[in-house]
Amino acid sequence: MRVVFIWFVAALLMVIITVVVMLPAAWLAPVLEQQTDARFSLGDTEGSLWDGSAFLGVVSGGEKSAIARAPLKPLFPGRFHWRLSPMLLLGRVDMRIDNRDVLTQPVNLQGNWHQWTLTPSALLLPAERLSSLGAPLNTLKPSGRMRLSWQILTLSSMPDGITIDGRMQLDMTEIASALSPVKPLGAYQLQLDWRGALAQLTLKTLSGPLQLHGSGVLANGRLQFSGEAWAQEGQEQRLAILLNLLGQRRQQGNRNIIALEFK
Repeated sequence: MRVVFIWFVAALLMVIITVVVMLPAAWLAPVLEQQTDARFSLGDTEGSLWDGSAFLGVVSGGEKSAIARAPLKPLFPGRFHWRLSPMLLLGRVDMRIDNRDVLTQPVNLQGNWHQWTLTPSALLLPAERLSSLGAPLNTLKPSGRMRLSWQILTLSSMPDGITIDGRMQLDMTEIASALSPVKPLGAYQLQLDWRGALAQLTLKTLSGPLQLHGSGVLANGRLQFSGEAWAQEGQEQRLAILLNLLGQRRQQGNRNIIALEFK
């Protein structure tokens, strides 16, 4: 009887190990959706939970029902490949993520089930992909190049989502809009100082005929921003339509200023 019991336990363990090893990569999609409040998901998943790939997409309108969703569209070029250590079963997270089309170097995510550190890298993104995020970007139809870089980030899993501690910098160059004949509009830099679920934002213009500056807060996915936009001398008429779409006009000395207010 004891021998039969031992063989039964051994067979059961083998089945469990086989199931765990063969867990499909698609299992990561609902985890990502839960942690991002159904804003992002994984599409066209291949491989296993431990060694797989997929593209990262935006869930249309934040729709949580898979049946009601429009087809998932990639937010970034290329596919994200990952390798996850089986040490996850013992409470240790060790994941390597790569996407040669958008990441300047692979990143490592390490920690436990509740808190992780993300190693430095930079994410390259064509501004055209931002239209998939919805209004007002789908109206402005931006183009250009964007580079989001960071040093070491600390990420924590909280009941209402993922929090971040660390700094990011978004560099935007050769930015243009389908609504303006002026191309490019300029180059801009956005600093993000993350403290948990809140990020302090600072925007400034590096060069170009469309001048932008301001500051704000990104808290729990909601943006509050206050700033100003204006055209360089001689470009007022050519930028008039775009400026009028950005906000309300006011006079400041001899210059027309557009108040940028997002709440």
